[in-house]
Amino acid sequence: MKRIIVFVLGWLTYARLSIYNKTEIKGTEKIVDLPREGVLFLSNHQTYFMDVICLYHIFFSVKWRINNSIRFPFYLLGPRSRLFYVAASETMKEDGFLPRVFSLAGAILVNRSWRAHGQDVKREVDLEAQNKVTKGLDFGWVVSFPQGTTRAFAPIRKGTAHLIKAANPIVVPVQINGFRRAFDKKGFFLKKRNTTLSVEFKDPIRFKESDTIEEILQRISDETGIPMVDTNAQ
Repeated sequence: MKRIIVFVLGWLTYARLSIYNKTEIKGTEKIVDLPREGVLFLSNHQTYFMDVICLYHIFFSVKWRINNSIRFPFYLLGPRSRLFYVAASETMKEDGFLPRVFSLAGAILVNRSWRAHGQDVKREVDLEAQNKVTKGLDFGWVVSFPQGTTRAFAPIRKGTAHLIKAANPIVVPVQINGFRRAFDKKGFFLKKRNTTLSVEFKDPIRFKESDTIEEILQRISDETGIPMVDTNAQ
């Protein structure tokens, strides 16, 4: 079922990434020989869905040993199935039919404690979230967006560093750009064509047990361009 869903979603979104816009990719040679499980990809976040859809395309292409390109969509015939991504439960369950379908492509659903329905909130932390992500890492690759929101200049959430300390995955920082200009907030509709979408994979990191939460957050911030503090609040 998952392979069928990602195959269909892949064909439906391919033109938006390779024909209507141009996707420039760097660094996939750094991930091609990573193990099949225990790898956490951390990226800045610009749209609800197109960010992770683009990463899925790249991971499928890398499986076929095609580096830094998604120009040959035959990779959709044999996609990587051990892929998961972290998403807010409310986004996937309350935003209509398409998010519900896309959640079947490997969503790890978590309840955000700081934001709900577009508003800042304070509620109990989802204690199961870390366990859910750890299970995903035990089985394959997981994509997470440590900002937890698509709001520009949002800071890294500390929960990301706590997860790294607990699960000890291989961490691959990813820096993306152009998605906010090309697509609407959800990422389903084109806002501007002929936009260059950039995706750069940085060197994989294996953090040491002695690394502090602040040191982990600072390294991720340096590699992804995500701020340590909310610059909009300053």
